[in-house]
Amino acid sequence: YAFVLLSFSLHESCVTMNKRITKATQMKYVHQRPPPWSDTLPTLHVITPTYGRPVQKAELTRLTNTLLHVPNLHWLVVEDSVQRTALVSRLLENTGLNYTHLNVETPENLKTQKKPRNVRFPRGTMQRNLALRWLREHINPNSSHKGVVYFADDDNTYNLELFEEMRWTRKVSVWPVAFIGGLRYESPKINSQGKVFGWKTVFDPRRPFAIDMAGFAVNLQLILSKPQACFKLKGVKGGYQESSLLQGLVTLSDLEPKAANCTKILVWHTRTERPLLVNEGKKGFTSGSMEV
Repeated sequence: YAFVLLSFSLHESCVTMNKRITKATQMKYVHQRPPPWSDTLPTLHVITPTYGRPVQKAELTRLTNTLLHVPNLHWLVVEDSVQRTALVSRLLENTGLNYTHLNVETPENLKTQKKPRNVRFPRGTMQRNLALRWLREHINPNSSHKGVVYFADDDNTYNLELFEEMRWTRKVSVWPVAFIGGLRYESPKINSQGKVFGWKTVFDPRRPFAIDMAGFAVNLQLILSKPQACFKLKGVKGGYQESSLLQGLVTLSDLEPKAANCTKILVWHTRTERPLLVNEGKKGFTSGSMEV
């Protein structure tokens, strides 16, 4: 996409002592999507699992509008579906972003509904692993390609500052996440030397890495150099998926606190309210041809 320069005059008027005063201010807006690619910036490989539901397009549209501001970004969108859907395909084609569109369906017997927490198979696990496999198959570990991998769910809210914070990750960078675990935020605990020594969380703080999926990023070369590192599919309790990946990559002392030494919130674990479609299906109120 080339940029479009829009220039116009904005007239501000007021009336004082029966005399009209008009001030003309020259305004310029530059619209460009995505930002120009830079050969000096590491690439952010943002992995987003997604699944079909009424708000899917709305969620992906909102996330798109964030990612359009981030330079050197590669968006890997992985559908939990037997095939790539037309809805997501069209959305991605229209974004102007650099993207890869993948799909893998989670088997019905592994889905989380009606299972106790300790035996749940967290949604998005197979989709994240497929994206990791794609990166390993398409990027030569011996190349000079610099990058960072981040797992961005389609319903969270992201401050643009977060993406620049993670861009220079050497191994694994970490930061707080808001609205999770029944708390205003969860966070790594940082000592006076600026190192992570524990976790501010209520749920099982003794987990090896008691962190949310939105709270860390991994250097691409580390992912490529550890081909066995992935999110475990079996034998992992709820809340341990992050640990199942990170244990194969780093130790606690390797973690790099970001967001002003974990004192700032740059990502929120938000949820879009499920729409009440109680009148859908009534005569005259349904159009199957309308994409929502």
